[in-house]
Amino acid sequence: MTTHAEPLSSVLETVGETPLVRVHDSPDEVPVYAKLETFNPGASIKDRIGKYMLERMLERGDVGEGGTVIEPTAGNTGIGIAVAAGQLGLNAIFVVPERFSVEKQQLMRALGAEVVNTPSKEGMELAIERAHEIAEELDDAVVPQQFSNPLNAEAHYETTAPEIDEALDGEVGAVVAGCGTAGTLMGMARYFREADADTHVTAVEPAGSAYREFFGEDVDHEEYKTEGIGTHDIDTNELFEPALVDEVQAIDDREVHEEMGRLAAEEGQLVASSAAANSLAAKRVARDIRDGEIDAPHDAVVTIFCDSSERYLSKGVYRSFEEWEG
Repeated sequence: MTTHAEPLSSVLETVGETPLVRVHDSPDEVPVYAKLETFNPGASIKDRIGKYMLERMLERGDVGEGGTVIEPTAGNTGIGIAVAAGQLGLNAIFVVPERFSVEKQQLMRALGAEVVNTPSKEGMELAIERAHEIAEELDDAVVPQQFSNPLNAEAHYETTAPEIDEALDGEVGAVVAGCGTAGTLMGMARYFREADADTHVTAVEPAGSAYREFFGEDVDHEEYKTEGIGTHDIDTNELFEPALVDEVQAIDDREVHEEMGRLAAEEGQLVASSAAANSLAAKRVARDIRDGEIDAPHDAVVTIFCDSSERYLSKGVYRSFEEWEG
């Protein structure tokens, strides 16, 4: 974790170095470890790309101090970018489909950002289009575009993966992570595949999402309640590299809802739906390694707990499945 031994000059210095904690419901022979990204100052994994992308873009001259960053986002990326923008002298505007978490949108505004909503039924595609339209209307404005910017995956190659590698002394057998932009999984997959080409890599998506189409599967596009991962149009997910992925697991919303409750009640983990999906997939991978169905170089599986359930309480994540609003 971030050191408490000396005072820090900025909240940006607290991004990263998050704890890696055992998931107790995983097999003893092949433990699952989860990176607890709620320990970041903006309380999600997206703080990493907010800080990393904006620092690199300022260094390259993509935007100048006092300029504006405009991003289409479901929320956490907006919070992460807003935290970084405020400390780096940048303005921030976020384009968010209406259906996404009210808590996230309130936090973006609290951090000084402007939020522009688009109709939920149009998905992220319209949000991306609107972000670029706004950028064209302003001077010194840039769209980092987390869905296509290589800096997204690079942030996890440079920070998330090395932290895991150090904590487990390089003995990582499998990497499991949900894919929204796919930046988290791609950065970690590239890092661990370079260390050992036999590292098993599993992408996670909600049932009804389309990532399996990258592998030629037919997918029934359906709405899902699991938030922050998945896609209905793989053409917008430019970072995903099928060659780095062994399998895609699609996780049903009902299983996710049950696992969110179990993680809270049994393990003290107040994490949201994407973390629950990651937990379920990672435990399946761990059991398959234990049972000899997956040949992995080491007996440890790593995954990501991306953010906190507190951001979704208004959606009833801990009420009945029927009351949980997607």
